[in-house]
Amino acid sequence: MTVADLLDTIPVVTVATPMSGPPQGRWTYADYAALPEDGNRYEIIAGVLYMTPAPETGHQSVSARMVTFLVTHIQFAGLGRVFAAPTDVELAPDTVVQPDIVVVLSANLGIITRSRIVGAPDLAVEILSPGTAGYDRREKQDAYARAGVREYWVVDPAAQTVEVLVLEQGSYRSRGVFRGQARLPSQAAPLPVPVERFFHE
Repeated sequence: MTVADLLDTIPVVTVATPMSGPPQGRWTYADYAALPEDGNRYEIIAGVLYMTPAPETGHQSVSARMVTFLVTHIQFAGLGRVFAAPTDVELAPDTVVQPDIVVVLSANLGIITRSRIVGAPDLAVEILSPGTAGYDRREKQDAYARAGVREYWVVDPAAQTVEVLVLEQGSYRSRGVFRGQARLPSQAAPLPVPVERFFHE
């Protein structure tokens, strides 16, 4: 493989092998917490340890703008707390993820501990990138539904859209894909700003 090939290859989420620890399918938060700091980002879903690529600058710009609006309209308004990655969220003993953005409303602040969030937040937000989109739409979406995360936003910077998924009877139903001047029909984190503000100054 040439240098040009490497430059044109986008890192993707992969099952982390080989790793020192339990066999895949048996990982827990305790195993995850014992991982050495090696500069990589890890998550566990259903006991399987995944390695996730670092986000790109465009992803981080969108994340920063969304966090700013959520902190202003949720946290500063006294409605709950807002966290940005990397924040560990232990959805179950065998599932630990780091959503791009997490909102925990005031009624559920007890799930926040010093080291992590233990339980289902009210809102999880994932910002898609070419290397994570499939994982965010499959493994992570299923994990959020199993854990009872009541709202999941899927943000697509390339299309400049946000899809709002609402948990109903154990699975997500889409409230629609929103862009431009549309406001998000969110119960967990209503924001009085048009979607385009997430993608433009």
